[in-house]
Order: sequence, then structure tokens, then C-alpha cells
Amino acid sequence: MMASQPDAELFMAPNRYFDRYFERDAVKILPGEYYVTQQNTMIVTVLGSCIAACVRDPVRGIGGMNHFLLPSDERAEMDSPVAQSARYGAYAMELLINQLLKLGASRQRLEAKIFGGGNVLKGLTSHNVGERNAEFVAAFLQQEAIPIIASDVVGNFPRKVYFFPDNGQVKVKKIRSMHNTTIIDRESEYRMRLRHGSADGGDVELFD
Repeated sequence: MMASQPDAELFMAPNRYFDRYFERDAVKILPGEYYVTQQNTMIVTVLGSCIAACVRDPVRGIGGMNHFLLPSDERAEMDSPVAQSARYGAYAMELLINQLLKLGASRQRLEAKIFGGGNVLKGLTSHNVGERNAEFVAAFLQQEAIPIIASDVVGNFPRKVYFFPDNGQVKVKKIRSMHNTTIIDRESEYRMRLRHGSADGGDVELFD
């Protein structure tokens, strides 16, 4: 369900907290969620095979992030080259862009940074799920004439992404050692929900 604060934020199911390291309010988004704001709020997510697009109007300082995964249903892809999966990605991107415009962003000024698409889901390496996600979002943004000014995609590691919509800064932490399977389990569950139709569909600083 959509919730909103007029002229400030638009979001779907955010998890709010105060980040003591960055000393600012933060929102963590999970697979299938997004967050758009014109406030001094950091947006955080953790990505495996999923993709996050950080899209921003640099003049108004309005920005947002989504977190999505193409279902990659093999049976659907056999029936159609585009398949149902592209619809989920397009929905996630269009939803994010529409919410930015609702807060007053100009479509002509929008710019994007994209992250994720790692090869982390066991048993799916032959299908290149992460790579397909990365290719999809790049193609979508090109079609929509939204320039990609920075990216960190594919590879073999999950990522934790910190986006600062007020100034456009992004920090990315590669998760080279996982102590549990939370990321993989969460994305696998989300992928299954998509396949069964129960889910809606600048500079980058890398640090360890």
C-alpha cells in the first residue's frame, strides 16, 4: 500500500532508522520496494542479483531508489522473448519515475546511477539472472533518455548501497564475506513471489 507525506516523501513499505555512522535519518528498502524524498534522508539497500536504480533531479534535490528483480521464469521466456519479466522491471522503473515527478522533479533533468546484478543466486548462474537485470535497467533508461552517470553492476559479490538524494552521492560496500544466507534467501523468496504473481512488480565511492 502506498503511503505519503505531502511535498516531502513518497514510498512503499520503508524501514526507518537513524544511522549513527552517517549521523542522519535513513530508510532501508527491501526487494519490491522504493523510496522517494526531497528531504535529508539516506536510502539504503542490500543487493545480490537484484538491481537498484538511484534516480535524481539534481536541481531540485529530489531523488529516489527502487529495488527489483526480474522473475526469470524459464517457461515464460520460452513462450516470449520479452517474457513477463520485463513487465516487472518496467513497472518498478516507471513507478519510481512517476513518484519523482509527483514530488516536483523534472523528467528532462533526471539522471540515474545503477547498482547490483551480482551472480549470487545459487543454481541460477547459467541463466545470468544478475546480468539480465543489469542489461534490462540500462536499456530501459536509454529508451527513456535518462542518462546513467555512474554504475557498479554484475560481479560475484552482494552490495550494500547508500544513496544520499540531497546531493546525489552514493557509497557502495562490496560484501565479500557473508555470515548468513539472508540476502540470498530474501531474493529467492521475492523471485518466487514474482513468478507466482503475488508481488508488484555522478561519482560512486566504493569502500570495503
